[in-house]
Amino acid sequence: MKSHVKAVVIGGGVVGCSVLYHLAKAGWTDIMLIERSELTSGSSWHAAGGFHTLNGDPNVAKLQAYTVQLYKEIEEISGQSCSLHLTGGVMMADTPERMDFLRLAHAKGRYLGMDTELITPSEAKAMFPLMDEKNFVGAMWDPVEGHLDPSGTTIAYSKAAKKLGAEIVLRNRVVDLTQQPDGTWNVVTEQGTVHAEHVVNCGGLWAREIGRMVGVELPVLAMEHMYLLTEPMPEVEEFNKSTGREMIGVLDFKGEIYTRQERNGILLGTYEKACKPWSPVNTPWDFGHELLPPDIDRIAPSLEIGFKHFPGIEKAGIKQIINGPFTFALDGNPLVGPVQGLTNFWCACAVMAGFSQGGGVGLALSNWMVHGDPGFDVWGMDVARFGEWASLRYTNAKVRENYSRRFSIRFPNEELPAARPAQTTPLYDTMLANNAVMGDSWGLETPLWFAPKGTEPTDIVSFHRSNDFGPIGEEVRATRDKVGVTEIANFAKYEVSGPGAEDFLNRLMTNRMPKVGRIVLTPMVNEFGKLIGDFTIAKAGPRNGEDRFMIWGSSAAQKYHMRWFEKHLPKDGSVRIHRFDQTLVGLSIAGPKSRDLLQKLVDVGVSTKAFRFMDFREMAVGGAPCMVNRITYTGDLGYEIWMAPAYQRLVYKAIKDAGAEFGLVDFGMRALLSMRLEKNFPTWFRELRPIYGPFEGSMDRFIKLEKNDFIGREASAKEHAEGPKLRRVSFIVDAIDADVMGDEPIWAKVGKDYGTVEKPHGYGAPRFDETGKEVRGSKAAEGASAVRGIVDGEWRVVGWVTSGGYAHYVQKSMAQGYVPAALAEDESAGLFEIEILGHRRPARINVEPPFDPSGEKMRT
Repeated sequence: MKSHVKAVVIGGGVVGCSVLYHLAKAGWTDIMLIERSELTSGSSWHAAGGFHTLNGDPNVAKLQAYTVQLYKEIEEISGQSCSLHLTGGVMMADTPERMDFLRLAHAKGRYLGMDTELITPSEAKAMFPLMDEKNFVGAMWDPVEGHLDPSGTTIAYSKAAKKLGAEIVLRNRVVDLTQQPDGTWNVVTEQGTVHAEHVVNCGGLWAREIGRMVGVELPVLAMEHMYLLTEPMPEVEEFNKSTGREMIGVLDFKGEIYTRQERNGILLGTYEKACKPWSPVNTPWDFGHELLPPDIDRIAPSLEIGFKHFPGIEKAGIKQIINGPFTFALDGNPLVGPVQGLTNFWCACAVMAGFSQGGGVGLALSNWMVHGDPGFDVWGMDVARFGEWASLRYTNAKVRENYSRRFSIRFPNEELPAARPAQTTPLYDTMLANNAVMGDSWGLETPLWFAPKGTEPTDIVSFHRSNDFGPIGEEVRATRDKVGVTEIANFAKYEVSGPGAEDFLNRLMTNRMPKVGRIVLTPMVNEFGKLIGDFTIAKAGPRNGEDRFMIWGSSAAQKYHMRWFEKHLPKDGSVRIHRFDQTLVGLSIAGPKSRDLLQKLVDVGVSTKAFRFMDFREMAVGGAPCMVNRITYTGDLGYEIWMAPAYQRLVYKAIKDAGAEFGLVDFGMRALLSMRLEKNFPTWFRELRPIYGPFEGSMDRFIKLEKNDFIGREASAKEHAEGPKLRRVSFIVDAIDADVMGDEPIWAKVGKDYGTVEKPHGYGAPRFDETGKEVRGSKAAEGASAVRGIVDGEWRVVGWVTSGGYAHYVQKSMAQGYVPAALAEDESAGLFEIEILGHRRPARINVEPPFDPSGEKMRT
């Protein structure tokens, strides 16, 4: 065993071996994988071995498709078979709601290059005759699904990595990790200490324990998971003989089961409601190649439905029941990337779908480590997406909920209850008393909308407009016509101070920094000129003679942004960053009467001249010390008022008391998002993501290329000079009773050259070969970087929706999305359609926002 290497990968499951292979492939050959026992001895060896490309997050789906395409490569390099069975599979819907879900998934597949197809239950039965089609209303077919040999695949990764120069050390547990002053690591093992520049936690079942070695409590939990194998079945053998092919995989939402052929029998697995965590506090180090006792009573309800839906399986003998632990994060996606607050400590864990996602995880992480960027939009997997509120008990409750809902539909207006409330502001009880329907915003309880008095404050979940539609409309109209107040504690808040603060922020941000008492809006881009942040920055008065800036951004990106800030901090201590989190909370008042209301709460003048648009002031509001921004996300006249939590109740009561004469109403987050739509305002992690350049995101006026050599300036200047290939646009949609939710395909009429555009979400859009023939299915996932779109007669898919909803004040269904730049200013009627729940609806670009296009109201 070497004593010095560039990187140590801890854990010899499929993910660890994939990371090792991809690092070696990227040119890092001085690397070592250390495994406490044998390869696959955690969860990999007993996995069911299924793989698929479909995922609710298109960016994760992209990496899953890469994983499937990778298997042939590692087989060729290693000489080890993965025993691939590309059978295809179907998802079965038993209700209209589940069929709507499949229509959404099928629509996403249009621009991801997936050759999915909506089919009838009878068509599904023809490929899996063990089912009773009368239990279903429809299905979706995906040809790029199948299964493989878990152990063989893991060995193939490891052999390929070793052929490229990597080292693997088995039967050698890592017992401690200590970081040196220069940021390098001592990896202490049973066989000695290895000095490494980088450490990667691929610990699987032990990832939590490895995290604890460096003081990190990762939000990961292992759950018991069962599947059964039947004895050989004559029906299966007859199907294979008569058709010459294997039975497909089937996912049954109602039964919470998945099933496929295994040899001459059937494998049937469940994600049961009565789920059970395994080792919820500590994982025993001596657990290895062993299984857990089966508990068939726990999965009996799922089996009962399964046998009803698939009567051909009911009479089969059970050969074996497999019960083994798998790890999950809170939302079911992996935890990947560098851990904020540490140097060169990386995670690739909680990859519960290792044989669908392991290759993509290895690719993204190796890109990140070697090149400084994952090369893809991996926010859905980024370890930074969870905050300190994701404690051990929170994680255990949330993972149970996620597991039990693995095959459940998540509606766009559905708030899940487990582990809540975790964080609350001082107004939580007041909001509940006001009949607020609360939502979870990065662990914080936030008012979404206010139910009328005498009605139950709860969402009726749906893909269509629901019971919140009317009340949200009332909140929007009252705010636009008079004045409204909403809680905005769910913003990220930072203070950057010190003698080097302004230079530091000028280096990070694309816009110029403001003068004292003024505010700017500014994106932040990475070295590659891609959007990684969007902030409001105010320059406060100096403290002890040093500059001081207040920054507001996306709450969900707090650790993501702190990781970036810390990476670029000057070494001389001239800049300090403080993240407030919930030690600073806020309220926003907006609407034409908001100035009159604010004037009654303060003892200084707030006229148009005294307190201009984009001004910042520190003043007492209702007698409480506050910071006030003259700006709101509503795009109307309004103010953001920030205070310590101890003052929030005082300020809110003062606003309510003084606002009564102006017709003040409470409004929630959904009304705020409705109002931002009619101003064409983008939102972070929907419109603005690390796969878009700032000019693609239509952020032109905030990019000051001439100001200084900010990070990403060269790439941004190149994008500007060459012209963006895509542009963010806003649509008015002729919707009926359902609005866009995000990720819907945008269709356009053929008739002009749309140009070649980058793949949506950086990957996998439908494309054409050199003859002009459309390439579909698995071949479309093989790689070209450009597309022309799916053709249907005169129409083709040219873009995708990022977000949208109903804009209540202008009474329009609206959407934002990306289209080829050549089309971005074409407001012609009849040019576009957007697919909503399987129905293509007319849509028209509106370049100017439908509410107050001149911006006069917010500047008055």
